[in-house]
Amino acid sequence: MRLVLLGPPGAGKGTQSARLVAKYAIPQLSTGDMLRAAVQARTPIGLEAKAIMDSGALVPDDVVVGIIGQRIKEKDAAKGFILDGFPRTVAQARALDELLDKEGLRLDAVIELSVDENALLARMEKRVAETLASGGSVRADDNPQSFKTRLEAYRTQTAPVSSYYAGKGELKQVDGMETVDAVTAAIDHALGG
Repeated sequence: MRLVLLGPPGAGKGTQSARLVAKYAIPQLSTGDMLRAAVQARTPIGLEAKAIMDSGALVPDDVVVGIIGQRIKEKDAAKGFILDGFPRTVAQARALDELLDKEGLRLDAVIELSVDENALLARMEKRVAETLASGGSVRADDNPQSFKTRLEAYRTQTAPVSSYYAGKGELKQVDGMETVDAVTAAIDHALGG
């Protein structure tokens, strides 16, 4: 099962990814984690990424796609994987398609968690309050203004990826405003389960 999970920040991608990992015994691939692992392992692409990151620049798509290409060849990804947070742009989606085609693979589905942005903001504020009340710490960007900025970046950069996959007939939309269990059931249904 090879999946891409799309949705704005706070839509529940992480929660649903964890459930899919457990159900299908496939890894969730985070581009940030993969970049850090490649740097730590001192792979050629990791060293290239480190030099770019050390300079303060963003890692270009070809380097990220190269790291994904290496990662999907690892044993734990033989049965599939979940990409969460990638692709973020249509250019990255096209590069992913080319990579998978070169490897003789294809995506089984692209699941988009559709959500109401105003409700997401309220959800984020509630999560922050609950985390702080329980003595936990929150991300520096978990505040209303930063969250609105992240939503705007999603709308302008990543939302067009939905249209790209819809045009290819690969996009399946799920109501991300339902309960966690209902969203899980809807994803399962979308995947033919």
